[in-house]
Amino acid sequence: MKLAARVGRIVPSPTLSITATAKSMAAQGIDVIDFASGEPDFDTPEPVKAAAEAAIRAGFTKYTPSSGIDELRGAIADKLKEEQGLQYDKSQILVSCGAKHSLYNLAEALLEAGDELIIPVPFWVSYQDQTLLNDATPVLLQTREEEGYTISQGALEAVITPRTKAIIVNSPCNPTGATYDRKTLEGIAAVALRHDLVIISDEIYEKVLYDGTQHISIATLSPEVAARTVVINGVSKAYAMTGWRIGYAAGPKPLLTAMANIQSQSTSNPCSISQKAAVAALRLGNPFTNIMVTEFDRRRRVMVERLNKMPGVTCRMPTGAFYAFPNVSGLLGKRWKDQPIGSAANLATYLLNEAQVAVVPGEPFGSDIHIRLSYATAMEAIERGLTRIDAALRRLS
Repeated sequence: MKLAARVGRIVPSPTLSITATAKSMAAQGIDVIDFASGEPDFDTPEPVKAAAEAAIRAGFTKYTPSSGIDELRGAIADKLKEEQGLQYDKSQILVSCGAKHSLYNLAEALLEAGDELIIPVPFWVSYQDQTLLNDATPVLLQTREEEGYTISQGALEAVITPRTKAIIVNSPCNPTGATYDRKTLEGIAAVALRHDLVIISDEIYEKVLYDGTQHISIATLSPEVAARTVVINGVSKAYAMTGWRIGYAAGPKPLLTAMANIQSQSTSNPCSISQKAAVAALRLGNPFTNIMVTEFDRRRRVMVERLNKMPGVTCRMPTGAFYAFPNVSGLLGKRWKDQPIGSAANLATYLLNEAQVAVVPGEPFGSDIHIRLSYATAMEAIERGLTRIDAALRRLS
């Protein structure tokens, strides 16, 4: 059987793969501490679960409009207006099966052979593969750790060609936890306007912020910028609803209509019950989010401070999301018995096998000198896992 060529361009999601391995080891009775999984360990808020139960009891279990129910699209429009001052009609909003699905619909509607999409590095793993699946070319824009992973106008201009179609903006960023300030966003927007680029603003971590950092959507900078920006968001991270699979996109009507048409021929509608739950999350969930982020902040400080005390490791303090992205270049070249630690991937394998701690190597994010650890897990597990990592690193020679 001959498969489509596009299948050979991509690999399975490494974060999901490593999480699955960790869970498989745990099922065998191995005490694995999972720092790989990108989901909150908090349970979904009770009002959200109650809304889902009420939907089931009311028989709300049939097909819905493929773009999402009016109640949810209205709640999303209200959220965007009240929190960010962005004005969208319901027809400019598409509800999908998670923010990843929203991004994929966008890639299908926007990209084709010959197009280029600019992706700042480090990047979330699926940006590159979704681009390749839609016959376009990912153009990787390198950023510098010592500069806070910011994007300069000069560096952005240098990678633009006549084939450039769009640029990804992910703030707060997975995996770095970096956030973009207004000046950075204004620089990106100026270049996008000058070159007629679409801006894809992935804001899934917008509510997970620390140290007084304020989220700024690039779409709020001006009507001209909003007219070429697609905002991607969802309920997974802010409301501990990863398994409910509800994401959304908001943007220019012609593009959102095309995305909706694609969705109608692929997945039809998102889960009816999850949509009702998402309405409750958007209407009632902010107090829960604030409690969760306060706890993430406590864990963040413990994790980063301890990582910075480990041999060969340095780690920036993230200002958003729930990941630490330590630089492990000081460990590369060391050995464990007869096994060289020549890459972040080697180190991740060593930590899983020898310390029973699952981390994600930096290579799928575009860096071979970093690993990613999630602190969206219990403090007790964080303390034990970091103790294991520290001991394992000190055994390297």
